Amino acid sequence: MDRDVQFIGQSGAFLDAVERTSRAAPVRRPVLIIGERGTGKELIAQRLHRLSPRWGEPLVTLNCAALPETLIEAELFGHEAGAFTGATRARAGKFEEADRGTLFLDELGNLSMAAQERLLRAIEYGEIARIGAACPIEVDVRVIAATNADLPAMAQAGAFRADLLDRLSFEVITLPPLREREGDVIDLADYYGRRMASELGRDIWPGFGPAAVAALEGHDWPGNVRELRNVVERAVYRWDRKDEPVDEVVFDPFASPWRVGAAASVAPPPAPAPQPTLPTSAPASLRETVEAYERGLIAAALERHRWNQRKVAQALGLSYDQLRHCLKRHALAKD
Repeated sequence: MDRDVQFIGQSGAFLDAVERTSRAAPVRRPVLIIGERGTGKELIAQRLHRLSPRWGEPLVTLNCAALPETLIEAELFGHEAGAFTGATRARAGKFEEADRGTLFLDELGNLSMAAQERLLRAIEYGEIARIGAACPIEVDVRVIAATNADLPAMAQAGAFRADLLDRLSFEVITLPPLREREGDVIDLADYYGRRMASELGRDIWPGFGPAAVAALEGHDWPGNVRELRNVVERAVYRWDRKDEPVDEVVFDPFASPWRVGAAASVAPPPAPAPQPTLPTSAPASLRETVEAYERGLIAAALERHRWNQRKVAQALGLSYDQLRHCLKRHALAKD
């Protein structure tokens, strides 16, 4: 995702995450950021650093999934010359590079247990030891970590150190997926569309037409904001009628009748959608029977559309407000 993108969105879930970020920024303690891929975990880490007293010092980033287990400790803590095969000279690690600043560890769940132990000591005591060194080095580093893994479940299973999880979770900021950010999709799409039009040298940005808006709002966005950016930029690039609103969106750029291996990779037909059933013991009145059937119909539609309320309302022929009223009346809430 774009490192310079401003924080765009007005949904309650998004604004709550931004407010928690601003509140935690001035405090030296570690912060753990949880979120699906593409939700903007690195942007939150950047905000935590820029709003902290360390803003003038380095913000050093390490993707823990980008390195093999045998190299991750050397990358984090550095090494002395001759510490292992290929270590021809001493090298500082990320902790030393981030001294007096912030270290952002992305994909934290990929750290080995040995690296987790060394990381815990670095956070707890403010000192590290290069691989092959006899003396520790004092460092002043604020650690921010991010993951899309279920760390509490990993700790319970013995795959992640519970004491390290306790130390990192002074504040936990959970980022909402885009599908749960009510009303933010079009604001983000307009931002990326306007910027792409400018990059292509177009004088005006006509916005999105009704069909495109409906498609964008109805998509589940498994790739979140990163996916949204790619979809919008592709749509603007492919749109030839530059003075008219963009009204065609392609979510799968590989879709083609001539796609290699298309015949062999045809997906199996989807399982039949769950259907509402009448209660086995008949209620006392026709009204109660109708109410029970209506509740089952809405519940089945919610499950079929993964609780995307706009899609459910469209499928049931209701307005969004009508659906919300029905959900409240039938006490249907997502667990």
